[in-house]
Amino acid sequence: MAKDRIYIFDTTLRDGEQVPGCQLNTIEKIEVARALEELGVDVIEAGFPISSPGDFNSVVEISKAVTEPIICALTRAVKKDIEVAAESLKFAKRPRIHTGIGTSFHHIYNKLNSNPEEIIERGVEAVKYAKSFVEDVEFYAEDAGRSENKYLARVVEAMIDAGATVVNIPDTTGYNLPEEYGKKIKYLKDHVSNIDKAIISTHCHNDLGMATANTMSGIINGARQVEVTINGIGERAGNTSLEEIAMILKSRKHLNLQSNINARKIYRTSRLVSTLMRMPVQPNKAIVGRNAFAHSSGIHQDGVLKKRENYEIINPKTVGINESSILLSARSGRAALKHRLAKLGYSFSKPALDTIYEEFLKLADSKKEIVDEDLKVLAGASARDIKRNLYLHHLQVICGKGTTPVATVKLEWNGKFHSATADGNGPVDAAINAVKDILKRKVRIEEFLIQAITRGSDDLGKVHMQLEHKGVVYYGFSASTDIITASVEAFIDAMNQIV
Repeated sequence: MAKDRIYIFDTTLRDGEQVPGCQLNTIEKIEVARALEELGVDVIEAGFPISSPGDFNSVVEISKAVTEPIICALTRAVKKDIEVAAESLKFAKRPRIHTGIGTSFHHIYNKLNSNPEEIIERGVEAVKYAKSFVEDVEFYAEDAGRSENKYLARVVEAMIDAGATVVNIPDTTGYNLPEEYGKKIKYLKDHVSNIDKAIISTHCHNDLGMATANTMSGIINGARQVEVTINGIGERAGNTSLEEIAMILKSRKHLNLQSNINARKIYRTSRLVSTLMRMPVQPNKAIVGRNAFAHSSGIHQDGVLKKRENYEIINPKTVGINESSILLSARSGRAALKHRLAKLGYSFSKPALDTIYEEFLKLADSKKEIVDEDLKVLAGASARDIKRNLYLHHLQVICGKGTTPVATVKLEWNGKFHSATADGNGPVDAAINAVKDILKRKVRIEEFLIQAITRGSDDLGKVHMQLEHKGVVYYGFSASTDIITASVEAFIDAMNQIV
């Protein structure tokens, strides 16, 4: 039996970009759009063209930059909106106009100052007008989650008659329970006479933490397009996460559903969006969070080391993560300690390991996490083997509008001083490039987080950096009121473990 296809409509560049402080310029949007194309999304909602010249230009340039996905532009049920959207899509190989209007009584009476019959007329007029520009028209019934089902069915039937190829049923406020939302989709399947002529789409928000559950309930009851964002970003509490839906479909094979998503590119795309939008992914975020494949409980660590499937339903490599993380803490067991020591090249008899484990627990009670240097001490490595031998002595950075950032660093390495100068995409990149020129080690920065500890313009910034070198991950930390210095020192802190 062939699997049903679920179409992935990504709105990271429209709904996701509405998050305050996460706006992207056109170049950044094109970079994200190309990553989404590689990921395998079916539709990219590229923007709301009438909203600003920047949004209009982004839709134009994204239309030129990508080939495979449908490029979609959002409008209100307003002729001028539709005209501007059509103009922005003139270079799209597969254009779609996404137009709509509110259908809940909250929106009809309190927002639009209208009535149910006029809403249907305005919707039909908008769909027909959009259809005069493009063949592919999607209609959204805003606040469908709180719309009365009988009226919603009338709206959907009228829009399909007018030419809509996709009907979007948004839970705009994230109000529905999964059972309610699923019943709403089923009601439309059962009571809209021409429903077979259009695809039903979900668009769920996460105000009550149920966006993914509601989306899956919609799919199970007949929806075949899902509107999602990378990392679940979006207004207020966010949207349904693309990565969660993609991996549910991949993991739950009995549903007999599939998407076109290349799962191995999920993690890379997640990091790109997080970096460009300056919005860190919460550590416990499903699929792409730092802790999604991390284990610190001794019972879990032992089980994972014996057979990964004991505690992981997804192989991290499936989503582009090299391996699970075994984090050592006071809750870790002997199996995890033995595993980590082995990776450092140490092997002990059971009595010797028991002795080291007792010392490990004492140390773990006083530290949040045990790092490799701690283990070397516990394993009997000499202080000479683990002491820091790399220090930042001097850092000077020249940067500003219209100039290429240039940095000069002076390091003490094994008692000798070394200097280098390099440029980069920014002051931090320039300084790190200078350090790399001195150390000549091939490393890749996998994670770079900056957090404010205090408040105000004199904030103390804490930097966390994660480097990969020859398949091993190293961590570096630093804090300073000078965020460039803190970033370089965090990089050097991690490099100390390598050199």
